Amino acid sequence: MFPLKDTQPSYTRPVVTIAIIVVNLLIFLFEFSLGAETRGELIEYYGLVPDHLRLSSILTSMFLHGGWMHVLGNMWFLWIFGDNIEDLLGHTKFLLFYLLCGTAAAAGQVIASPYSTVPMVGASGAIAGVMGAYLIKFPRSRILAVVFFFIIEIPAPIMLAYWFVIQLFNGLGSIARTHVSEGGVAFFAHVGGFLAGMLLIKIMRTNDRYYRRQDYNW
Repeated sequence: MFPLKDTQPSYTRPVVTIAIIVVNLLIFLFEFSLGAETRGELIEYYGLVPDHLRLSSILTSMFLHGGWMHVLGNMWFLWIFGDNIEDLLGHTKFLLFYLLCGTAAAAGQVIASPYSTVPMVGASGAIAGVMGAYLIKFPRSRILAVVFFFIIEIPAPIMLAYWFVIQLFNGLGSIARTHVSEGGVAFFAHVGGFLAGMLLIKIMRTNDRYYRRQDYNW
């Protein structure tokens, strides 16, 4: 299933979400402008490689992507779910939340695949954290989504829980098949980011102005 929009309103302009999307797209355009060999070297150096981990690559890997579908899919999910979490936390705390989720996602993949030499890139772990937070904070929201060529409205908890279960089982399956030593989707980054988002949104204090704005708009 592919989400098109959600029913949860936001009350402020999601400037951090927009900035993250713009930065990711600009960096990908730079990647795309490079030759195949140079692009591979860039990903090898700035991507997250568990077997020879550099702390700086935890951050840089969040802003690199492997292809057009990879970056556009990630940015679309961030656009749908990110504005509401940014609205809830406020701009500064949302940025911190996003980076912490991305860090937790990286940790999840490294723990699952400590000897992998394949670079991990992409914002999907951090975005998974945003989705986990959305599940906790907006359980009554609904998602308009494409399912088998039909457009239907799905309760957000059902869609997000389904997505998480798929990531978890695919991750466990990847261990059984390959010991997570080869390329592919970093499923445990998604799992780690999602769980981190669920936890962090309970720890980080909601922006007090959120509820005042909410009451005013109602």
